[in-house]
Amino acid sequence: MTILIAGGGIGGLTLALSLHERGIPCTVFEAAQEVRSLGVGINTLPHAIRELAALGLLPALDACAIRTRELRYLNRFGQGIWTEARGTHAGHDVPQFSIHRGHLHTMLWDAVRKRLGDAALITGALLTGFSQTIDSVTAHFADGRTATGTALVGADGIHSVIRRTLHPDDGGLRWNGIQMWRGAVDWPAYEGGDVMAIAGDMAEKLVLYPIAAGTRPDTRLTNWVICVRQGDGSSAPPRREDWSRPGRLAELLPHVRRFRLPFIDVEALVRATPEFFEYPMCDRDPLPWWTLGRVTLLGDAAHPMYPVGSNGASQAILDARCLAALLDGTAVPDALVAYDAERRPKTAAIVTSNRMGGPERVVDVVSERAPDGFTRLEDVIAREELAAIAGGYAAMAGFAVTPVSASGATATAR
Repeated sequence: MTILIAGGGIGGLTLALSLHERGIPCTVFEAAQEVRSLGVGINTLPHAIRELAALGLLPALDACAIRTRELRYLNRFGQGIWTEARGTHAGHDVPQFSIHRGHLHTMLWDAVRKRLGDAALITGALLTGFSQTIDSVTAHFADGRTATGTALVGADGIHSVIRRTLHPDDGGLRWNGIQMWRGAVDWPAYEGGDVMAIAGDMAEKLVLYPIAAGTRPDTRLTNWVICVRQGDGSSAPPRREDWSRPGRLAELLPHVRRFRLPFIDVEALVRATPEFFEYPMCDRDPLPWWTLGRVTLLGDAAHPMYPVGSNGASQAILDARCLAALLDGTAVPDALVAYDAERRPKTAAIVTSNRMGGPERVVDVVSERAPDGFTRLEDVIAREELAAIAGGYAAMAGFAVTPVSASGATATAR
């Protein structure tokens, strides 16, 4: 058995490590000529961290990330709506990590190189297509080379060539009309240096969290995201070449100034960021199937989702671990079919929930009912309704806290 992995991102690299753990040979083919530490902050949830810990990566994560202690939902005036403990502080056996995407990617890349060797990582390999027989699959690359294996896994991202080949009639990217500006800067630590905050609503929303140690003990590399609704989702998404382009401060500042949080000067934070970028908030419709013969999809190639609820990278990690386990001792076509049946419905449910706001819908509901703030939150929304939104998402996405004592006590939001 030799597994070909198209794409050396978080999902593809986790799959390589997981296959190696089980003694299954694999090769990762990455389109980029050079792997760089790109992106800004992401969150990885306990159900995914548990899988990375099983691969022996917890010390490496602790060296480059922040263990998230608490998540707070606020309105744009900084009034508290919902607060919940996260990771080990909530009763999980492993943390939630807030981390720079590039740091996580580099850590996984280095782990694959160390454990599998340089020959397992091939850069400059732009996949153009594949062909398969009953016994094997051959990947074709832009430079004319080919590679043959027993399975091909498309972990080639939201613009996946393999997805497009399997589903030529797929509706393509769906833009919900929200534009995001994202940046990170060394900044004085707020609220203990390990708190994540989400403020506003889906018309104008701020996401804020530290992702690494700062240059001094009292600072953190602090990630910020401003989301602004600019359309109703009926128009086509921006062209691919317009993704990840540098943001313009003058365009962003009017939106930034609507947020007034007591623990941080948001405008000063944004102004201090030397460079930030803008992205459209896009996903794709869930697919009816991922697997055809000896070919399947993984991560953003399979289920790109809105960055709501901190689930994108986490679900790619869960895909990888599930697929590796099924490939261990099961005939390849049967393993791929079982993987499809196990993971596709779960991720489709998350894609659908994220389109409705996911757990962040708590700020949407409160903002809709009390756009100018409130005196008493309970006059706006019942605690039970808030708990149903936040807790329901955690259960659906697979990271709800399980009982942590013989009495059945669990960590609860407050």
